[in-house]
Amino acid sequence: MGFFSFIKEAGEKLFGGKEAEAAVQDNPAAMEELNARAATAIEAYIASQNLGVEAVQVTFDGTQGKVTVRGQAPTQEALEKVTLCCGNVANVKDVDNLMAVVAPAPEAQYHDVVRGDTLSAIAKKFYGDANKYPKIFEANKPMLTHPDKIYPGQKLRIPPL
Repeated sequence: MGFFSFIKEAGEKLFGGKEAEAAVQDNPAAMEELNARAATAIEAYIASQNLGVEAVQVTFDGTQGKVTVRGQAPTQEALEKVTLCCGNVANVKDVDNLMAVVAPAPEAQYHDVVRGDTLSAIAKKFYGDANKYPKIFEANKPMLTHPDKIYPGQKLRIPPL
């Protein structure tokens, strides 16, 4: 799937932010342990989404804010949701998704949420019809739990109609 950029300060708070950075500055040897804990937290978050992916392996490089994920996804949609699971996490700037997909399909587009965005406005922009917002909501479940709960900096999948 490739390489995606995200906003480092936005997203789920799964592991240490500023505290971890301070600890690493005081003790650079701690970086390897923090990277491993962050990778484990991201793997657990992916597993909690029940996407049907297998053999997921995550590595995290805290100095670059980069996640690399490997494994196998049953569908293109699951593969793309794994990318979002990894990238919509605080302190992650880039995701390199190297997963294989069993059933390839056309890739979705993506949208970076900005202040004032709504799913209806995003649907109007991509589909020409604000009433198609449920398509975007469904495409981003289970990471989205309600259509009104999106935040600036979040990256959303915009599947083809």
